[in-house]
Amino acid sequence: MSGKVQLGDFLQTRRSQLRPEDLGVPTYGERRRVPGLRREELALLAGVSVSYYTRLEQGQSLNASPQVLDALARALRLEEAERLHLHNLARSARAAGRGRRPAPERVTAATGQLLDALGDVPAIVTGRRGDVLAWNRLGHALFAGHLDPDSADRPAERPNMARLVFLDAHTRELYAHWRGKARAVVGNLRLVAGQYPDDAALHELVGELSAKNADFASMWADHRVKACAVATYEMRHPLVGPLTVTQQTLSQGTGQNIVVATAEAGSPARTALALLARAVTEGAPVRSGAPPRPRRADLT
Repeated sequence: MSGKVQLGDFLQTRRSQLRPEDLGVPTYGERRRVPGLRREELALLAGVSVSYYTRLEQGQSLNASPQVLDALARALRLEEAERLHLHNLARSARAAGRGRRPAPERVTAATGQLLDALGDVPAIVTGRRGDVLAWNRLGHALFAGHLDPDSADRPAERPNMARLVFLDAHTRELYAHWRGKARAVVGNLRLVAGQYPDDAALHELVGELSAKNADFASMWADHRVKACAVATYEMRHPLVGPLTVTQQTLSQGTGQNIVVATAEAGSPARTALALLARAVTEGAPVRSGAPPRPRRADLT
């Protein structure tokens, strides 16, 4: 999908999600054929002409200044992550290029060292599209113990967190409140799509998930964006039972992230993680087949 289309769709969708009464826009009791603000109402709130805003939403104007984009963000009541996403979309629309398939991602040496240091904490390394590039033994056991632990080493077979959340029954059951996790995954993919508009593999992933899962298609069409830095999830692990963990995403500044799961000291969840760690260390069957071994993709 081109940057121009993404920019127009984002503006139109977010405009339709605002109610005039929430912004103090008078409607004089009239019935509206479509929900949300009209173009002329949003243009007035943002301080731009209706014709200019219409061209921008239709992808016919690519020269919006940062000041105009910020004015639109304020009128649309965007949060900071959404405001930055709007700027990324406008930038990609101006610099539209041909879709290309980037080189395979590999774990950097520094990220590999950090993963080793987190041996007692469930941790996985993900690429910008959510591909699992590496995981420690506890990370594999917590997030995907039913999968081959060696799969992260094989680029063509690497698990993808978005595919797991939407297409894998085990992962869907793993999250007690699956929809919240799913929305976070989609919101993050939206941010990545704005940052890397020419990533052909990302477009293929979105197309696949949209075709195979109606929930994903609906959430993607909503155009919500979300930076998933810290989130708390209630999990239902098949080996150690229910536990509540805080998942933190540590950005490595290269498009790669380390996702770690922690639990409050003295909590039942901390005890559950300790039991899982003991099971992994002692070789308990956290999945069918051989117990997981520590694996990491090639370092660069």
